Amino acid sequence: MNNEKIQIFTDGACSGNPGPGGWGAILRFRGREKEISGSDPDTTNNRMELTAVIEALSALKRPCSVVLQTDSRYIVDGIEKGWARSWRANNWLKADKKPALNSDLWERLLGLCEVHKVEFLWVKGHSGHPENERCDELARSFLQ
Repeated sequence: MNNEKIQIFTDGACSGNPGPGGWGAILRFRGREKEISGSDPDTTNNRMELTAVIEALSALKRPCSVVLQTDSRYIVDGIEKGWARSWRANNWLKADKKPALNSDLWERLLGLCEVHKVEFLWVKGHSGHPENERCDELARSFLQ
C-alpha cells in the first residue's frame, strides 16, 4: 500500500433524470494533476456520481491511500454509514426489502474500496470549492 495520500475529487451530472449524463474527476499526487471524464447517453445523476468515483479509483495503478472528495451524499453515506455493504450482504435488498438501485456500480465501488484505503469526504456542491467546480465543468461538458 502506497502510504502517500492521493487526493481525488469527483462529480457527476445529468440532464433530466434519467437522461444524458457526464462525470469528471481530478486525481492529484505529489503536486501533479490528471483530469478524467466521460459520459453516458441514458443514465441518472447517481449513476454518474458513482461512475466518477469508480473510474478515478480504477485509474490508480497500485493499492493506494486515498482522500476522495465528492458532493454526493448518496456516495458518502452509502459507504460511511455502511448502507452499500448491508445491501450487498442482503442480496442487494434494502431494509424495506426493495431492490437497492445501482447495485452493479456499488459492487464495483466496494471492490475498489477493498483494494484501496479510501477516506470519503463530503463537500458542498456549487459553493466555490475549486476542484468540485472543475469536476462539475468536466461532467457538464457532456450535456451539450
